[in-house]
Amino acid sequence: MRFSFVAIACFLAFVAVAFGAFGAHALESRVSLARLETWTVAVHYHSLHALAMIALSAALDNKHSVWLQRAQTFFVIGVCLFSGSLYLLVLTDTPQLGAVTPLGGVSLLAGWACAFFAAVQKSHDPDV
Repeated sequence: MRFSFVAIACFLAFVAVAFGAFGAHALESRVSLARLETWTVAVHYHSLHALAMIALSAALDNKHSVWLQRAQTFFVIGVCLFSGSLYLLVLTDTPQLGAVTPLGGVSLLAGWACAFFAAVQKSHDPDV
């Protein structure tokens, strides 16, 4: 790929581990249990989709698949909107940020739909 989604995914995974540690050690005494659970959900989805990006890049290695590029792009947008809004909600105690979270969820779903089409494309034409 012209743009290295693997590098972006590695960066996202690094940040997810750092944020997970931050939540476990720095936030546990500063925020409510409900907010800590929100943080945990954000880290979980963040980590899962960073790893999914790496797995898709390996399994569907195709520099010309528009579906794979779309999936990766939607995953980056989804992590930023979904997990990012939850991180900010916890850190700023601004519940209104929860309105952004579903947009991130839709982006993650769109990423999985595009990943499906990339996999179907790959199975029909392994040279693509």
